[in-house]
Amino acid sequence: MNLELLHLEHKEKSLEKRYITNAHIEPILDKLKSSFEINVVGKSVLGKPIYSIIAGKGKTKILLWSQMHGNESTTTKALFDMLNWLQSDTKEAKAIRDHFTLCILPILNPDGAKLYTRENANKIDLNRDAVAQSQPESKVLREVFNTFKPDFCYNMHDQRTIFGLETDGRPKPATVSFLAPAYNEERAINNHRQKAINLIVAMNDTLQNYIPEQVGRFDDSFNINCVGDYFQAAGVPTVLFEAGHYQQDYEREVTRKFIFFALLSGFHSINENVIVVSKNDEYFNIPQNKNVFYDIIYKNVNINYENKEKIAIFASQYKEVLFENYVMFQAFIKEINNLDIAVGHAEYDCKGDRYVGKNGENFPDFDTEANFFIGSDRKFINGVEVE
Repeated sequence: MNLELLHLEHKEKSLEKRYITNAHIEPILDKLKSSFEINVVGKSVLGKPIYSIIAGKGKTKILLWSQMHGNESTTTKALFDMLNWLQSDTKEAKAIRDHFTLCILPILNPDGAKLYTRENANKIDLNRDAVAQSQPESKVLREVFNTFKPDFCYNMHDQRTIFGLETDGRPKPATVSFLAPAYNEERAINNHRQKAINLIVAMNDTLQNYIPEQVGRFDDSFNINCVGDYFQAAGVPTVLFEAGHYQQDYEREVTRKFIFFALLSGFHSINENVIVVSKNDEYFNIPQNKNVFYDIIYKNVNINYENKEKIAIFASQYKEVLFENYVMFQAFIKEINNLDIAVGHAEYDCKGDRYVGKNGENFPDFDTEANFFIGSDRKFINGVEVE
């Protein structure tokens, strides 16, 4: 399959950028009713519907859910791209429909999606509520899990731009990361976790053709309160997807494509039964995510520190702020004069010129907006140099 061409043909163009809510997906669900079964499986804290999509009629059942954290929408976009492909007349799509039954919860946390927050309306992280089951959204997911009885679970998330992978050269962004969650404190590998490991290796093999050295492995510390760990412990092979940063792709429009690639290659690998051989070495050779990036770094800056001039380095990081149904990226100064600052997604060499803040100060203040001058003529607005 030409994955690039498939995504270009089937990308859901009505879903774009970072802010995705029920209001955005409901018109698409209306169109998908002719191909798939659409249900309301429950309600959120604020009474918003939680939708499910049943696609296919095959024996192998996969439960997929996205936006458990409301502000993590990249995988939601990729799921609808995949559904557009799945309803096509190609022999590959028909084979998946014949061999799989997919149960998809595209937005598990509609209140958090509307507010653009990680938590639900009760300010609870649903991914720490697997045991307590204190929230209606958690109960909906558990009920679907118990009723659907999946053979695999896909727990789909976004990860921050800070995560990268150390390579032989310059660190690279962790554009897509995976995890086969642990099922016990010892992080042992049983048959169920082994299947998840082998599946991840198969998806990684595909992604290396497109984003070499930009696929990571998430930390596998065990926490039974996390949904993935809980379902793995319940005996269902579970894979965590983390959609991360691609170079300058803050809207995650490129990353969604690679999640689409991973989904299709994973279905193919399960269908062709190529995930039966132990792939532990290959899995643990996938580099682990590390906190190595800032969004922007400014090097060789002249600052005045304790009445002494010195050449320093500082960094800024974007905060995602919802404004009139649009997510804005606002840069704030986050790290100052720390030589351990590793690498930025963007970097500026200030060439020894002086930092000048908006009030004329010569030292950047922590957690203030990144609007300043370097020297007399280099102007930075929202962290970026402007003409």
